[in-house]
Amino acid sequence: MKMEDKIQLKRIVIDGEGQVMGRLASYAARQALLGNEIAVINSEKVIITGTKESIVEKFQLTRKIGGDRFQGPYPSRDTEKLMKRAIRRMLPDYRVGRGREAWKRIKCYNGFPQEFKNDKILTLEKKEIKCDYMTLSELKKLL
Repeated sequence: MKMEDKIQLKRIVIDGEGQVMGRLASYAARQALLGNEIAVINSEKVIITGTKESIVEKFQLTRKIGGDRFQGPYPSRDTEKLMKRAIRRMLPDYRVGRGREAWKRIKCYNGFPQEFKNDKILTLEKKEIKCDYMTLSELKKLL
């Protein structure tokens, strides 16, 4: 195999501002499985579609799993951790094998860290949103 035939692995920096969470998570998971390092910046500005009531209800239900006596799991309310958890759900199995290796290559950040100022920022194609939505920072305030 020639050196030119090998796939060039790289660090991909994705701007999450105005992106739909599910689309962004599936793209990031796919790229991480290919071996690329993924950094999602501005994760507090990522959009979740749906009505505010249904979104908050869904996230509160995950905190009540386990019955009356033992409550949990307790997912974090931090916006970057919510985004990383969404990406984790798109991976095959984040505990073993290639899913674990891909999981280690994913990082999410609030705001714009200075370490990425010289990197090329990837902005995914934005679709026009015709339904209700809220950002992860708004969700954090309501939780």
